[in-house]
Amino acid sequence: MKKLDKERVLLAVAAPVLALAAAFVLTALVLLATGKEPFNAFGIMFDYGMKADSQVYILNKATTYYLAGLAVAIGFRMNLFNIGVDGQYRLAAFFAAVVGGALGLPGLVQIPLILLVGMLVGAMWASIAGLLKVYRGVSEVISTIMLNSLSGIVISYLLVDGRLADLDKQTNIVATDPLPSSSHFFTIPAGGDLDPIWGFIVVAALAGVGFWFLLGRTRFGFDLRAVGRSESAAQASGVNVKRMVLTSMVLSGAMAGLIGMPTLLNDTHQFTSDFPTGIGFTGIAIALLGRNNPVGIALAAVLWGFLERGANRLEFEGYDKEIVGVMQGVIVLCVVIAYELVRRYGLKRQQQRVGAELAAQARADKPQGTDKTETEVPA
Repeated sequence: MKKLDKERVLLAVAAPVLALAAAFVLTALVLLATGKEPFNAFGIMFDYGMKADSQVYILNKATTYYLAGLAVAIGFRMNLFNIGVDGQYRLAAFFAAVVGGALGLPGLVQIPLILLVGMLVGAMWASIAGLLKVYRGVSEVISTIMLNSLSGIVISYLLVDGRLADLDKQTNIVATDPLPSSSHFFTIPAGGDLDPIWGFIVVAALAGVGFWFLLGRTRFGFDLRAVGRSESAAQASGVNVKRMVLTSMVLSGAMAGLIGMPTLLNDTHQFTSDFPTGIGFTGIAIALLGRNNPVGIALAAVLWGFLERGANRLEFEGYDKEIVGVMQGVIVLCVVIAYELVRRYGLKRQQQRVGAELAAQARADKPQGTDKTETEVPA
């Protein structure tokens, strides 16, 4: 049994390791093809990423990316592709900023209220795709992509001077009302003159624990994974598949509603037209690389933050900043290929073990003396 557990762990680790190794090799070949020195570029990224200020930057970025990865992974666990995480999180952050800017309650009430608004908006927006899939059979991929565009239109319509935003004539920036100081989330000092670490990293860690417990230690998580493996088998065992699909989309949207909170509560303290975009799509790559596991997603989020930090330095050293984008894209491609190869190898090994166990059991059950080719006859 111990041998089986060790092999499963090795197979789980093998896929991301192979994917990363292949991604770095392919990126090195791209750099060589453009006349650049790959090892020097990797060395620059590593040295710059290990600096104290870079580590703070990476942790703050990883906090947002981690929540995005969790939001996507909830759907992935039951074969739902919530491509609309980006629209859900931006719409949630916008309305959370509007509500937070309009109130001046004590922090113990104000901050939970902002978080609740964000989660509710994200859940409600994601539930539209869930309802369309359950009752109309619309693919969640198509509906969530369309909802991404629709959320951008809603924000563009409301983020206008005189509606739910104001124009700063000095900077010519349109933004929601600033959050009161009671809404500012705590920070963790990093020492010296370094920027502080966003305190929302604690909330992200708690979200990861909740993700692990809900999906791995509850009946709901078992039913969710069962539906992901086989809807017909789950339905035959008494699971309400439609309810599970809708619930999973709602949970994924609620988690997406937290993605913009680190930026809103720890950094900008208001929603502007240049609020970060594309984080939802980054969450897809991070969830794939982390194998939908909260620990793996955390490591993938840190890696993504490290790569983005290194991209900023490469540009100053004469390298194309886009090389990191190439590396990220290659990582996603290699992850898909590596996981499929490892899955097939694991399936083959499992079949071999089952065959060997059946053969051993057959030999043990075989009566003694029956393996003789001839039966002795008395003279």
